Amino acid sequence: MNLVMLFEDDFVAPGRAVLSDRRLTHIREIHRAGEGDRLRVGLLQGGIGSALIERMTEREVTLALTLQEAPPAPLPVTLILALPRPKMLKRCLGMVAEMGVKRLYLINSVRVEKSYWQSPWLHPEKIHGSLLLGLEQARDTMLPEVHLRRRFKPFVEDELPGLIDSGLALLAHPAAPGFSELGLRLPLSGQSLLCIGPEGGFIPYEVGKLISAGCRPFSLGARIYRVETALPLLLGKLFSG
Repeated sequence: MNLVMLFEDDFVAPGRAVLSDRRLTHIREIHRAGEGDRLRVGLLQGGIGSALIERMTEREVTLALTLQEAPPAPLPVTLILALPRPKMLKRCLGMVAEMGVKRLYLINSVRVEKSYWQSPWLHPEKIHGSLLLGLEQARDTMLPEVHLRRRFKPFVEDELPGLIDSGLALLAHPAAPGFSELGLRLPLSGQSLLCIGPEGGFIPYEVGKLISAGCRPFSLGARIYRVETALPLLLGKLFSG
């Protein structure tokens, strides 16, 4: 982890925290830190700063904290993602947090198998854990919101137009024209919405419904990418230039 994440329950006094779980193991075995060393730390949903290791034993480490920096700026995007297969979901959640997406909707599609919705990786504690790993990697502290929408049509008809709300909405789809034909300047700066379908893309009916809701379809060319490849590729291209 590039950032030791702190929680409110860790604090034993203002500016002082005690850790005794996997973070202690990581500090000792990965960072190879000891008393007098400094670590990069951040408070979940709060500031970022440094910690001085005041005391370390086999059971716990005591940190003196200075948290005066703001977390990195989020990407100005709401991400709509067709639920990936369970093995891919954990990685995608980590990528979302790592890249700075702060609002994610996992939605259904004809090409999303029903069994995917029964995955243990959709349990709140599993989602939370995957997001934390991404935040620790990126030195961020602000958790993304994750919303599950098991019914495609009600979401697209009733909820999606309000999420777009006259902003730019893009639909990544393999059969669509290339991105250059949209005439947009990169990187995108205003608040946007990006839809990414399952492997093989949304079916024509779903594409039509998304377009009716206000999404503009585009593709990255002739290649068909796995979702775990398309996700960082699209976010990087659209928001990092």
